[in-house]
Amino acid sequence: MDVRPQLIDALSALRDCVAAVRLPLPLPGAPRARQTRAELLAQLDDYLLPRLRDPEAPLLAVIGGSTGAGKSTLVNSLVGRRVSEAGVLRPTTRTPVLVCHPEDHHWFAGVRVLPHLTRVWLPQQEEERSPGGRGAQVVEENALRIDTAATLPRGLALIDAPDIDSLVVVNRLLAAQLMCAADVWVMVTTASRYADAVPWRLLRTAKEYDVSLVTVLDRVPHQMIDEVSRRYGSLMTRAGLGHVPRFTIPELPESAGRGSGLLPATAVAPLLAWLTHRVQDPAARQQAVVRTAAGVIDSLNVRMPELAGAVAAQYSASVRLTAAVEECYAAEAERLRRQLQRGGVLAGDARARWRGYPRDSSARELLDSLVESLGALLQCAVAAADERVDETWRREPAAGGLKMSASDREVTERVGMAVRRLRRVLEEMAEEEVRQLERSTAPDAEAVAALLAAALLGGRRARAAGERLAEQIGAQGALRLRDRGGKLMTTYIDRVLNAERDRRLAPLDALDVNPAPQAELIAALSVLQREMRPR
Repeated sequence: MDVRPQLIDALSALRDCVAAVRLPLPLPGAPRARQTRAELLAQLDDYLLPRLRDPEAPLLAVIGGSTGAGKSTLVNSLVGRRVSEAGVLRPTTRTPVLVCHPEDHHWFAGVRVLPHLTRVWLPQQEEERSPGGRGAQVVEENALRIDTAATLPRGLALIDAPDIDSLVVVNRLLAAQLMCAADVWVMVTTASRYADAVPWRLLRTAKEYDVSLVTVLDRVPHQMIDEVSRRYGSLMTRAGLGHVPRFTIPELPESAGRGSGLLPATAVAPLLAWLTHRVQDPAARQQAVVRTAAGVIDSLNVRMPELAGAVAAQYSASVRLTAAVEECYAAEAERLRRQLQRGGVLAGDARARWRGYPRDSSARELLDSLVESLGALLQCAVAAADERVDETWRREPAAGGLKMSASDREVTERVGMAVRRLRRVLEEMAEEEVRQLERSTAPDAEAVAALLAAALLGGRRARAAGERLAEQIGAQGALRLRDRGGKLMTTYIDRVLNAERDRRLAPLDALDVNPAPQAELIAALSVLQREMRPR
């Protein structure tokens, strides 16, 4: 095997790029892309990098299959004693069991493979003291139980994996991850379930990755062995897997857990001989290991661009969602400006107060009504923008789950606070302008603030407000106030709308969907491909 440091460095860099990928948006292809990412990490962390760093480590064969296929019984029979609980009924959380020769224990005691699983090590003598041999079963989450058996040849380790079709999701995920860590996949099925969809999905995956694969057809009735074997072989050939070694185990009393629970040595001898040959013959071992490792590396040429494409799709969707929010809010901001120019603030109570000022309405009442009317217009603009965003996002699958968290009451409170601050600043500007007048009788600062607000917010309906303001503080002072006040009003209105827009975008921004991982994935793959070229 090629174990050059440059190749390992290239794979490590590629692994980090895969780990950095995030696919949070619910696009149609996202679940498959997330599964691809998880499989890539599992294969790189649990198999490829450990194997390249330690090419002499024992061959790891994972025994996988559906519920009740007889995996545990097969492992126990290959070892020659009970190392894994057999039976259809399983604990809620299944602890995978790894069995190796005592002199190979150090290869698996650390975190060289399956680093996320805690090691559970029970000396054999402790097992023998437990009632019933293995009655005191250890069941832990995220754990790997390690046992040793001198009956196994050195250089071979077996893992009894959870069921690939387990009702418990964590068990299915763990089974898939264990398969990704294997040098050899041993797929176990039965005479009654060999055509089921679940094992065939794994067989197709094994073909796709070109892994070292062997199948076991278990619990075949004696009178049907030839017929079932022929049909199964025909299915394998049609699937392009006719070259895969197949072993058949007849239906025996031990298959149902009666007696010792171990199959006769003759029933598993052909499979054990095949596995032993893989580890004891250097050429056979090299073929098994190199084939699986090369298959995984070759599959990166397809899976990495697919993952990069999924990242690009996520970023493209994020850009569309962001643009929709920005366009909706920009459109409402423009509509609000036109309303202000037409005097939209002078409506309802505000219009009545303006018409009655100063005879029937005080400056404070006019100012109160103008600020309240402006706040109502801003709330309507925010509500209209959010409604348009909702309508646009409903047509985007990526928007699923991205909802506005703020309530109408919260928006009202924020807008109300903003317009009250605007009012206070206008009042401070009016007070400052009045203090600068050199008249013996200065105008009322509150009246100046009310006229300034009417001139700024009343549009064409309040043209007279500017004239009255000039009468109060002079033409230059009025022009100066209106110029400063107009800029201030624009700033506050934009600040309100931009803040609400940003709050609408906050759930999307929090996902941090960006295009960088796409380029990094392609670059890492390019480096790996360069390292894989013949020297």
